[in-house]
Amino acid sequence: MIVPKEKHKLSLKDVSSALKQFVFPETKLVIGIGSGGIVPASLVAHQLGCDMKIIHVNYRKPDNNPAYESPKLLVQFDIPLTQLPTQDKILIVDDVAVSGKTIDFVKKKTGLNKAKVFVMKGKADYVLFPDIKTCVDWPWK
Repeated sequence: MIVPKEKHKLSLKDVSSALKQFVFPETKLVIGIGSGGIVPASLVAHQLGCDMKIIHVNYRKPDNNPAYESPKLLVQFDIPLTQLPTQDKILIVDDVAVSGKTIDFVKKKTGLNKAKVFVMKGKADYVLFPDIKTCVDWPWK
């Protein structure tokens, strides 16, 4: 028998309230890591009133176990760095950062090594829910 993992349930209102109170760095562009980071990136870009791009990467299966040995780029991210704001004005956004492999992969693939990272939970430069240690039942899933 498989025992389900404990999940922390959050409503869209919980997420929205936390985002409204969060102090973000100056940001001119949000880059969301798809697929899990698309909704969080959309919410952050809306909150900050800035543009958003998506980089489509996959690493984990829906059950949160790795699907591959390392993250995979699903769609070519072909925006030249010369067309982006300076790296200190770019915020890479994902839903969760567990091992950091996906974020490291995205930074390497894009050349955005100095960009800051924001996640809903886990480990990053900026974390919306740093005290949540369990899996989360996100309202958009």
